[in-house]
Amino acid sequence: MIKFIKNFRKDEDGAVTVDWVVLTAAVAALAAAAYGSIESGSSAVTAGTSTYMGTQIPT
Repeated sequence: MIKFIKNFRKDEDGAVTVDWVVLTAAVAALAAAAYGSIESGSSAVTAGTSTYMGTQIPT
């Protein structure tokens, strides 16, 4: 039983799994933030283009 407890304390597989979960969550959060930023920026460019095109007179 003592040997099992000592081996359990030395085993770091669970810690690696937790690290990967935290890193994956961070990457997903950064991707969501980047998507929000890109979406709002592209919406502003689209609105500006629409306004400009609306003021042009075809010849």
